[in-house]
Amino acid sequence: MIKISVSIDVSNLKKAEAFYVEALGCKKVRDQGDNMVVLSVENSDIYLQEKEPGTNPLKSSDVVRDYKRHWTPIHLDFLCENVDELVSKILEYGGSHEGGDSGDWGSIAYCADPFGNGFCIINE
Repeated sequence: MIKISVSIDVSNLKKAEAFYVEALGCKKVRDQGDNMVVLSVENSDIYLQEKEPGTNPLKSSDVVRDYKRHWTPIHLDFLCENVDELVSKILEYGGSHEGGDSGDWGSIAYCADPFGNGFCIINE
């Protein structure tokens, strides 16, 4: 069996931990060294890793870490019972709400954490 874990680079580990625990309901599993916290949500682990802005994540590229809002084709979806309630917590802890959609299938909110990492909130 394969388990998936997610690594999220952030510029402020304490702020990121508060956001993911308080706003999104993740549970802290452990500190892993000075620059990493392991969180858990249902059956997935999330590794928050503090990395300085401007540092190079890839030796094969000139790309540097930038914590402005960015888009990636791979992102997290957090499933919940009440999208509006969770969006309120996201805003309270420094995240952003960038719109949403709804239909017969339910509703979705497009959001980002305080470090520019986008994710979706979807009602189950």
